[in-house]
Amino acid sequence: MTSQLKIFPDFYHFQHNKVAKRSAGPSFEHHENLLREPQVKWAKQQAVRSRRKRDLLPLRQRSYRANLNDPRWPQMWYLNRGQGLDMNVQPAWMEGITGVGVVVTILDDGLEKDHPDLFRNYDPQASYDVNNHDDDPMPRYDLIDSNRHGTRCAGEVAATANNSLCAVGVAYGASVGGVRMLDGDVTDAVEARSLSLNPQHIDIYSASWGPDDDGKTVDGPGELATRAFIEGVTKGRSGKGSIFVWASGNGGRDYDNCNCDGYTNSIWTLSISSATENGYVPWYSEACSSTLATTYSSGASGEKQVVTTDLHHQCTSSHTGTSASAPLAAGICALALESNRELTWRDMQHIVVRTARPASLKSSDWKVNGVGRNVSHSFGYGLMDAYEMVKLARNWKTVPEQHKCEVSAPHTEKLIPPKSHVSLQLHVRECAGVNFLEHVQAKVSLASTRRGDLQIHLTSPAGTRATLLARRPHDVSRAGFQAWPFMSVHTWGEKPFGIWQLEIHNEGRFLGTMADWKLVFYGTEIAPEGDEHEDDDINTEISGSKVDLKPSEVLSRDEEDPEHNNVEPVKGGVWKEVHQVDHTRNEVQRTTTEDDTASASTGCLALSKKSQQCIVCVKGLFLHNGRCEAACPERYFPSLDAKSQPVCSYCHYTCKTCSGSNDYQCVSCYGDASLKQMSKAESYCYPKAILPALETNKWFYWMFIAFSANVIVLIMIMSYFIVCKLLKNCGCCNKHRCYRKVNSGGSLADSLSKDSNSAVYNLSESDSDGS
Repeated sequence: MTSQLKIFPDFYHFQHNKVAKRSAGPSFEHHENLLREPQVKWAKQQAVRSRRKRDLLPLRQRSYRANLNDPRWPQMWYLNRGQGLDMNVQPAWMEGITGVGVVVTILDDGLEKDHPDLFRNYDPQASYDVNNHDDDPMPRYDLIDSNRHGTRCAGEVAATANNSLCAVGVAYGASVGGVRMLDGDVTDAVEARSLSLNPQHIDIYSASWGPDDDGKTVDGPGELATRAFIEGVTKGRSGKGSIFVWASGNGGRDYDNCNCDGYTNSIWTLSISSATENGYVPWYSEACSSTLATTYSSGASGEKQVVTTDLHHQCTSSHTGTSASAPLAAGICALALESNRELTWRDMQHIVVRTARPASLKSSDWKVNGVGRNVSHSFGYGLMDAYEMVKLARNWKTVPEQHKCEVSAPHTEKLIPPKSHVSLQLHVRECAGVNFLEHVQAKVSLASTRRGDLQIHLTSPAGTRATLLARRPHDVSRAGFQAWPFMSVHTWGEKPFGIWQLEIHNEGRFLGTMADWKLVFYGTEIAPEGDEHEDDDINTEISGSKVDLKPSEVLSRDEEDPEHNNVEPVKGGVWKEVHQVDHTRNEVQRTTTEDDTASASTGCLALSKKSQQCIVCVKGLFLHNGRCEAACPERYFPSLDAKSQPVCSYCHYTCKTCSGSNDYQCVSCYGDASLKQMSKAESYCYPKAILPALETNKWFYWMFIAFSANVIVLIMIMSYFIVCKLLKNCGCCNKHRCYRKVNSGGSLADSLSKDSNSAVYNLSESDSDGS
């Protein structure tokens, strides 16, 4: 007897009623019987997968003010602070944009559909219980309210406004549903059914969960979940594509990297990170190159958290983690979608990239990419801005068709020595259909004795350097990476042509091997509206003076400086400077005159055409955030960029000051961490909260060494006595000397032949002087 559940067209989940739900091994017999059926094209037995909710357990704007009577509204700092310090939602509300007509579903552990602040917006068509196979998503109640997560996330999106209850959702006019799928065994089929629920009705799927954020797991969607994503973006919403919003992960304290999470690392998901009340990187936040943008969430113990609905018809002011960030982003996307119902899933990502604001977010890793956009591994393109998204969406022209191009590298079986790195270059001369980039994947196959010792960086032809993988100290796996698609959004809008450089750092003590790698480019053949970059006359301004350059005075596109795209040096003018182009090195050289000091009072020699930030400094100064500095500030260290220009590079986010970019090159730490010297060349900043655990581990380590030494000595002593006893039983020695005495009346051989039990050796004291 079997039961079947439809996942999506032509895919069904079969359950054999006589086979145990949980077993130590696969049921090969039933699996083979199923495969022998002529109508079955593919089958895979389902295994339980570890999935974790991403909350944290207890341990230039106009001013708009909404007049709401919801009692927790004054505490909703992330929506009501104004002055550029919130997500700019109120201006959208004031124009009547509240998410009406948009359907959002929360993929989680259930939804309290009768909550007084949710029931008016509850949508049964956007709800299902995948764990119990029914239409009721109500959570299972227990003593510790372990299934509160979904109800909390739903309240952030669509809690009813102005009803004198609890709080208000970002898109309080939207419909909200819940899929109960985390309160039970999570398999590939369970994920696929959840991700593909009613895709012609649901617009946005919000997920605040993923693989373990323990700093050692590399995991992502299986075959069925991957198929659900593809079906969603190609067929969902009548072909415009389902919008999947995903929390980037809470493994910051364990030095996890969200590029090792196949859900946030996917081109189909809008990956959202968190910022604290004061604009800092939260202690739990994971940094990676696939994060697209940021919303607010909880921070340190003294910072405020997120207000939302809770189980038992209650309200909470303590929702936390990136779990709280993703629903806020889903609500903002719902506002943009109400403004323009024709937006595709890619349109939404483009709008987020263009409108996100970096200004109020504080991180040491902000940089300007090849098309002049600020981007960070911690915050993506910045804080989501609801009103700017709504305004841009109104008249948005659908982006051109997406194309995909793969370019394989010639390098195979490349050795990566310990405490060293290799740099591999790939020259992309053509890429059919992709002239303007969106997502870039580096599919890498690596073997390593200790996977966590590896770091991977990718630099584009325009000079944008993205960290695809940072060091993960807890990852001791020998599995390596098998064609793992490390993804970056940092080169959004750039062109793919030119030399790409992949750097692989091996910080461990064991040899690594690069089997092969390739780059996968996603983008458009023509520039999306508003992204055209023309080679017109360029105005460059330095120290308050303006110089006009003709196109003939600028590097040609074939000779263009790959690190400073759309950037030109100052030539001639009031400063009497002379420039010449060295075509072999592809860089601008400068010959100074006696007027040099007066001509460059800021130390800057060249400005970006688009951002008007400095990109070339005089000798002796360091380039830092578009300015020339005599010394690098805190959180930065002096280094050289790809063109050997002195710059200030950012330290690892755990370090306050450092000697290099790695987490083991810290010189001093922030107040909540202490410097831990692991060796002469390695020093880490460990949170003070985990230092006792580290010391405990060290104590156990030395105790283990001592115990092992004692066991070895004991074994040696026991072996000595055992050997001596065996020899004594054979009659060959005593504590004085060894003797041989042959029985009288014959030779030794005769004696042995006559009596096999006769004494060949006599070791009595009385014979101590015998022959």
